[in-house]
Amino acid sequence: MGLFDKLRGEFIDIIEFLDNTQDTIVYRFERYGNEIKNNAKLIVREGQMAVFINEGQVADIFSPGTYTLNTENLPILSTLKGWKYGFNSPFKAEVYFVNTKNFIDQKWGTKNAIILSDKRFGMVEIRAFGMYSFKITDAPVFIREIVGTNQSFTTQNIAEQLKSIIVTRFSDATGESNLPIESYASNLNELSDTIFGYMQGDFAAYGMEVTKFLIENISMPDEVKKEIFELSRLEKIDLDKLTKLKAAKAMEAAAENPSGTAGMGVGLGAGIAMAQQMTQNMMNSSGKQNEQDTPPPLPGEVLYYVAIDGQQSGPYNLVQLGDLVEKQMLNRESLVWKKGLSEWVPAGNQVDLQSLWTLMPPPLPQ
Repeated sequence: MGLFDKLRGEFIDIIEFLDNTQDTIVYRFERYGNEIKNNAKLIVREGQMAVFINEGQVADIFSPGTYTLNTENLPILSTLKGWKYGFNSPFKAEVYFVNTKNFIDQKWGTKNAIILSDKRFGMVEIRAFGMYSFKITDAPVFIREIVGTNQSFTTQNIAEQLKSIIVTRFSDATGESNLPIESYASNLNELSDTIFGYMQGDFAAYGMEVTKFLIENISMPDEVKKEIFELSRLEKIDLDKLTKLKAAKAMEAAAENPSGTAGMGVGLGAGIAMAQQMTQNMMNSSGKQNEQDTPPPLPGEVLYYVAIDGQQSGPYNLVQLGDLVEKQMLNRESLVWKKGLSEWVPAGNQVDLQSLWTLMPPPLPQ
């Protein structure tokens, strides 16, 4: 190569950034003394923007394309430099390449547990994690607010700041939702959408945009989770069958007890006591017993109430009334009442009770 070719090569300048990483957001193009030669070629690829900065002040911005740098393509820089008739000597400027693509699969999560108030379980600690995506929408703002003078800026450099924003918005959203803690799993999409909207303003202040946000999981302490599962099962199962099952298992365990008959008696007693206790609990919670102790009266059977020693007693069917007659607790003058009567009447006046007085022989004459 001749001297002329060598000198000509000194004046050939290509400014470009070939990104071989997946996490570089901003890269400052390095030149010796930041000098750029006249008619240098600038190549901005798809998914990039080039920002020229002169003495700390943002000058010209280039979108994807190929440019020959001169006063026509650098109007703002030409004004700042005071070039009225063009330039022929190298000039100084910092060139930042900004990736405008989507940075996907960014992880977030709560470092410390978040304390929430739940109506059923009181103060509860929860944790959450998920993913989000973002991109740069205003390169000058991002450089000014975040990058500063760094030569290279990656997603790791801003990850903690973005995570803090997300966790703060997550805490606000879950606190204001007033959802029962067991309902979080079925409302992940709704919570994600709410937090996604909250974060747009926070990211826009840095020249960024959140393009996707997802909550993948919300976890809670094991003891709370266990209690939720137990309550859920109790709402689905038949308590009467559960009582019988518990009693059967208690008797089975007692039968297998090597201590013999005494152990079986203890186990049987425990099973019966357990069954009685659970039955009583069910009666207290429902307000009535599921199954009556005695069968209901036969259809069409007439029942009477009887006044015995000034107290209402009954109801009695005909067979039971016959027993009262035999015990001399009921006679013709005894007051009785049945459904349909407006008042208490003597038993002897009721036609359907006349058979009671013929079941027993009358007293012998004196």
